[in-house]
Amino acid sequence: MGWGIVVAGVVVALGGLLQGLIGFGLALVAVPLIALLDPALLPVPVLMVAAAHASMALAREFGHVDWRGVGWAMLGRLPGTVVGVLVVDALDPKGFGLVVGGSVLACVLLSISTWRPVPRPGSLVTAGFASGSFGTATSVGGPMVALLYQNQAGPQVRATLAAFFVLGSGASIIALSGAGQVSAHQLWAGVALIPFLVAGFLLSGPLRKRVDAGGIRAPMLVVAGLSSVVLIVRSVLS
Repeated sequence: MGWGIVVAGVVVALGGLLQGLIGFGLALVAVPLIALLDPALLPVPVLMVAAAHASMALAREFGHVDWRGVGWAMLGRLPGTVVGVLVVDALDPKGFGLVVGGSVLACVLLSISTWRPVPRPGSLVTAGFASGSFGTATSVGGPMVALLYQNQAGPQVRATLAAFFVLGSGASIIALSGAGQVSAHQLWAGVALIPFLVAGFLLSGPLRKRVDAGGIRAPMLVVAGLSSVVLIVRSVLS
């Protein structure tokens, strides 16, 4: 195992801890560093560890899932995944990253000022579509759906996002594979990162109640805002 994978693994562990606490954020932490270490490793290894993390989180808080919301979000995620594959295959990732980052940042600013999102069918389908396209192309798709649940209880946020990520990340990997965008190198890198992910996830277990006690909305908005800024800066500098 090279030092690059070890460094990426430590970052994935931190991302796994963050996502275990608020329901998303793994890609925010992992994507920028992995892009610097080896851009060819995106988006598949991050999608793999996202699916693994979501599976563990779903098992941990299964009873809190908003399955109706997951269903509506997946209705948008599937066609959005097709768009994401086309972006990976044909479009300029720099421009697309700016669109993603700008969209998320606008939603965060609206949330701080006047917007009070509610996870209704129409908004969930729209967010699912955006998550599918952005997540498949850049590995960062969590904030779109997470922002709709910012006023819900911590366990419901984490469990619902976990269920959505299990289905959504799996769909993205399958779609990318069908389009010939998955290599053996990417798969092995994803497998090598999973032990680090598990360590971060386990660490989040005893800390969840502290985060829930203080309210989950503020940390969700902070992480979503940071994710948008990271994407914008990365796109400008790439």
